[in-house]
Amino acid sequence: MTATFSCDLNGPATQLPHFWEHTVGSGHATLGLRADWQAQLKRTHDELGMRHVRCHSILSDEMGTLIGEGDTLFYSFFNADQIFDFLLSIGMKPFVELSFMPGVLASADKTVFHYRANVSPPKDHAQWAVLIRKLVSHWVDRYGLDEVRQWFFEVWNEPNLTAFGSGKQSDYFELYRYSVEAMKG
Repeated sequence: MTATFSCDLNGPATQLPHFWEHTVGSGHATLGLRADWQAQLKRTHDELGMRHVRCHSILSDEMGTLIGEGDTLFYSFFNADQIFDFLLSIGMKPFVELSFMPGVLASADKTVFHYRANVSPPKDHAQWAVLIRKLVSHWVDRYGLDEVRQWFFEVWNEPNLTAFGSGKQSDYFELYRYSVEAMKG
């Protein structure tokens, strides 16, 4: 494969946003429920000026976001709310990574990490879209549209790596399309 790039140095220029300079990465979302994590994050904000935090697994089973009993799905955003309420209370904002797959929506039992984050695609993309729509609508209702518009959103974690899914661009694009369409309503 060959790629050719060109650059017109006399053309218009724009600043490159340096998101990485004010965003700190964290482990999995449930850590955000711990007092020691919260104290450390507050210190990171206060002493280093970090403004956003990104973590994995906001949708994983350990967060209790989506639980299935028979054919009934139960949505609970309580744990995510606890984390986001804390972030906003200390002047930080979430960098939302929409991951990993709730077990009830997963097409397989492919997991990573000690907390068994499911990295398989949804067995039903429409149900995934319902989850994303309900979640984002909930945040808009709770925090307001002006606030949520200031957050960064990412669909999945490193989808190009087979450790976090199929690694196929077409699979990711499908997940991305369903996610974005759901967020836009």
